[in-house]
Amino acid sequence: MRFLVTGGAGFLGINLIRFLVNKGHEAVSLDIAEFDYPDIKDKIEIITGDIRNESAVERAIRNIDVVIHTAAALPLYTPGEIHSTDIIGTRKLLTASQNEGVKRFIHISSTAVYGIPDHHPIYETDRLEGVGPYGIAKIEAEKECIKFRERGMCVPVIRPKSFVGPERLGVFALFYDWAESGRNFPMLGSGDNRYQLLDVEDLCEAIYLCATLDENLVNDTFNIGAKEFTTMREDYQSVLDYAGFGKKIIPLPEKPAIALLKILEFLKISPLYKWVYETASKDSFVSIEKAEKILGFSPKYSNKEALIRNYKWYLANRASIAGRTGITHRVPWKQGILSLAKRFF
Repeated sequence: MRFLVTGGAGFLGINLIRFLVNKGHEAVSLDIAEFDYPDIKDKIEIITGDIRNESAVERAIRNIDVVIHTAAALPLYTPGEIHSTDIIGTRKLLTASQNEGVKRFIHISSTAVYGIPDHHPIYETDRLEGVGPYGIAKIEAEKECIKFRERGMCVPVIRPKSFVGPERLGVFALFYDWAESGRNFPMLGSGDNRYQLLDVEDLCEAIYLCATLDENLVNDTFNIGAKEFTTMREDYQSVLDYAGFGKKIIPLPEKPAIALLKILEFLKISPLYKWVYETASKDSFVSIEKAEKILGFSPKYSNKEALIRNYKWYLANRASIAGRTGITHRVPWKQGILSLAKRFF
């Protein structure tokens, strides 16, 4: 088949493109960012363009069998960019896909649509309540998908937990930097909460199932996450243990730490935003029973294995990422004042 991957130059995008090419499929990348992966750029079609631009979308959508929509403006973008990209961009892609007769449109949403829930595990039928512009936009984008599903399109919606793996940096780069430097790592609260993650390879498998199984099965909404996970402190401690310096996760009093982080965020000297620091000390895990039963989804990696696999990639690629910063998952986020705090751990 011929796949269009929006956000193809991003962390999930490149992992998906490699996955699809290895399966023998054709892939087209549409991304506003430069596609700079020398290992695969000659094997695919690359379109540099914005999903909000109708001409770029129409060009990318030609002769496509399946669209996998991963492109999004992440929480560190402005509210205006998040709205125009995540909602209006999604609507334009869906419209063009319907006009072109695309067979399937797989939308990558987020478990951020559940907000900060009062129970666990979370099921696909639970109430949606977005936190901040990003969470709200993800809910609205799903509503756009439902509209086109009701018009006869096959539009699987996937809600993945935070996923890690090769090419993933962002906020995780902060943790890996401290681990590689032989530092203890502070954690909001006791760390006894359970926070489910997901390996990007398992996410690619779930997406592929939605692309290849009978459309009557997949034309639905699915939570995707790791099957095996322990407490947040145990899972993250596994990376410090692998680093080999004998360092530990250091619990911080939750309320004073969050109050301080709010001030630092307001002053724009910390990379941590509300969704990160207000959920980090809470339980956060979804039921994947529906995906297991309907899709046959069977994740390979536990939280610990996914984190260590990502950390190994970080170690192997430190030279190429040195000095790079930004606000996407593909580059480290600026540590700001937190780089000074590292000295005390």
